[in-house]
Amino acid sequence: MNNQPLEFEKPVLELEQKLQELKRQLAERNIDLAPEVLRMEQKIEATRQEIYGNLSAWQRVQIARHGARPFFLDYVGLAFTDFVELKGDRLFGDDASMPGGLARIDGIRCAVIGQQKGRDVKENLLRNFGSPHPEGYRKALRLMRIAEKFGFPVVALIDTPGAYPGVGAEERHIAEAIAVNIREMMVLRTPVVSVVIGEGGSGGALGIGVADRVLMLENAYYSVISPEGCAAILWKHRKHAPEAAEALKLNARELLDMGIVDGVVPEPFGGAHRDHAAAAANLKAAVTTSLREVIGVPIDKLVQQRYDKFRKMGVFQE
Repeated sequence: MNNQPLEFEKPVLELEQKLQELKRQLAERNIDLAPEVLRMEQKIEATRQEIYGNLSAWQRVQIARHGARPFFLDYVGLAFTDFVELKGDRLFGDDASMPGGLARIDGIRCAVIGQQKGRDVKENLLRNFGSPHPEGYRKALRLMRIAEKFGFPVVALIDTPGAYPGVGAEERHIAEAIAVNIREMMVLRTPVVSVVIGEGGSGGALGIGVADRVLMLENAYYSVISPEGCAAILWKHRKHAPEAAEALKLNARELLDMGIVDGVVPEPFGGAHRDHAAAAANLKAAVTTSLREVIGVPIDKLVQQRYDKFRKMGVFQE
């Protein structure tokens, strides 16, 4: 499913359109040219392999932002069951960009939270383009504490360009809300698994990303700043975003090698937007495996391992 091709995907789309036109003409004229159709299909597959087998960091960022990519609620519908949404932070209001609630995944009861984007103008305004307000993070923490109270693990699906930086968010202390979440998640006495399913932008991602197992989808990205933001600072122009993406080391395999994430979830060939069901099946398998690994660990040991995991990240020089 790809009705919004990215620039580097257009050669494949053009070949697919030519193949469809060829098949249409052959059907109308009742001509059998099976070898020609086969050669065209082989060319399409070779082109697809060449493109998707050598994706740059910037191309993976573009895939992570693809408008047809499955979002949080898509994964909830496909990979989880018995979802009951819980709303409000009990302080200010509800944030539609950070939905969450109780659900089951492969029979395991859990709290599931995440950032939700929209696919049209109306939904994007409702979801604030996937950029949560302070009340979104406070709602997420409320759900985590419910999970802790009843002994449910927490599953967090991350997909945000960053927390909302507007005046209202600053007035309601967005930085403090994220900081409190990071602090409280570090000592949360229940298992936590997080998955970066698309964009993992800055503190907006980390506000629900402190976990015993941090996973990433193959074409997601996880970074302290967006490539465009980095380019604007270092190169003084957003046109250098591709170079910034390479320099930031924000892709799943690079972050796995550095020990920032614990696993990479494979996507359907060409990206999760091409097959939502397959992408959800892969995510479900990875999350379930991670949950079963951490659920049996004594809670004191689990919390200490979580703390140690994040403390050892990075390189220090004196």
